[in-house]
Parts: sequence; structure tokens; C-alpha cells
Amino acid sequence: MRILVAEDERFLADLVADGLRAQAWAVDVAHDGAAALERLAVNDYDVLVLDRDLPRVHGDDVCRRVTGRGGPVRILMLTASGELHDRVGGLNLGADDYLAKPFAFEELVARIRALGRRSGRPLPPTLRRHGITMDTAVREASRDGRPLRLALKEYAVLEVLLRAEGALVSTEELLERAWDEHIDPFTTAVKVTMSKLRHKLGDPPVIVTVPGSGYRL
Repeated sequence: MRILVAEDERFLADLVADGLRAQAWAVDVAHDGAAALERLAVNDYDVLVLDRDLPRVHGDDVCRRVTGRGGPVRILMLTASGELHDRVGGLNLGADDYLAKPFAFEELVARIRALGRRSGRPLPPTLRRHGITMDTAVREASRDGRPLRLALKEYAVLEVLLRAEGALVSTEELLERAWDEHIDPFTTAVKVTMSKLRHKLGDPPVIVTVPGSGYRL
């Protein structure tokens, strides 16, 4: 998944982003509502983790604008208040879920994963193709019963390919879905990661390179 964390407390935002990246998700960060709206306008996110009390543009207004224009992104609203009327207010604005601070990180991950399964691109918990099985709930993968010890980016790239169900995936799409907005578009990261992934998957080869276009599984 690709996730946007909109949180003005920079330490918390970085902590949450680093933890979510450890789940092999691509994560961008915005520290105010205006920056969040700018990123939402140009990037395709699965989940928005939205602090309700943002500067410049309030989190409530960000939520209204996102839900008003439609689209696949799901919204998990964060707030310092867990009172019933605050939770109801957030959900009535169009948020899909609501989590009060402080929260357990494991619960945040579980809620994001659940929202991903409800997004415009449904995310089934188990993916299978060509003998490869991936359990996204526990972040484990295997081929023909053999466990695959994958680095985070290798796992993320394999997940994108599995979800494509044999369709061609461009290098640009891999960069968008498995990395984040800070990645150099001219990087060789995809090629390097693909080489390592192929080696770990072993024989017979299952990743096909389509020159000038991308990859498919």
C-alpha cells in the first residue's frame, strides 16, 4: 500500500512513518493540511492517516475535501480526544475509521490493513501465483513451501507484481507503489531490487522483463 501520514507533531509523524515503512509500505509525510492536500492531488494513496488538529488547513476540512471528490483513498482520523461526540463527529465528516491518541502501534497497523482491504483496490490478505504464496497479514512469503527471506523493498515489489495478477507493471508504477515521493525517478533501485528478488525466488524464473515497458509475474 501507499500511505500518507498527515501529522503536525514531527516526532510522532516520523515515528509512525518509520514504523509503517517497516511493514513494507510506501509512506509519505505532510506536516499541515495544505501540504496534505497537495500530495493527495498528485499521488495515488490507499490510506490517509489524518491528524484532526492540523495547521493551515484543519484536518476536518481536509477530510471534507477528500471525501467530497471521491476516490479510493480511505481515511483513518487521529485525535487527542477519544470522547464519543468527537468520534462520531469525525466519522460523520467522512472518515472511515477513528483512533484516539495515545494509541498502540499494533492497533494502528491493524486498522490501516483493514482499511486497505476496503479500498478501491481491494487488498486480499493472501496472494498466490506460480507457486508463490504471500500472507500480507503477517508479512510472510514462500515459494512451493520454501520460505522466502525478503528485504522490505523486495517484499513490496513482489506484492505489487502479485496483485497485478499477470498484468504488466511499469517501472514508474513500481516506484510509486513500493517507494515514496523522495525517490529519484532515474534511480536504478527497481532494477537492483528486481535482480535480488529473482535470485531469491530461484528457478524456474517467474518474473518476465518486457524491455522498455516493465515487468510481469
